[in-house]
Amino acid sequence: QVQLVESGGGLVQAGGSLRLSCAASGMTLSITAIGWFRQAPGKQRELVAMIRRWDSTDYADSVKGRFTISEDNAKNTVYLQMNSLKPEDAGVYYCYAAANGLNNWGQGTQVTVSV
Repeated sequence: QVQLVESGGGLVQAGGSLRLSCAASGMTLSITAIGWFRQAPGKQRELVAMIRRWDSTDYADSVKGRFTISEDNAKNTVYLQMNSLKPEDAGVYYCYAAANGLNNWGQGTQVTVSV
């Protein structure tokens, strides 16, 4: 099992920036992919950014050039730097990790973008 705890969400004006953090614990050596999904009200959860072993990254087309995913292996933490935020980026952001064939999710952190 992998435990994931997100932080860093909040309210930001359109055009602003936020950095989300996700601290992983437990069987972190088993993680084969780690990243972020988001879910807006009334919409399906969607992939935002993902790091796949080894060092391959994927981004949703809607965030390319604005969001950057990174990780600090020493801290078992993955980050999502979000710049030039738009109202459509608002939602609950979930940290995700695939390990040992299982999907692991954090509790989510709210991102609100005001116009």
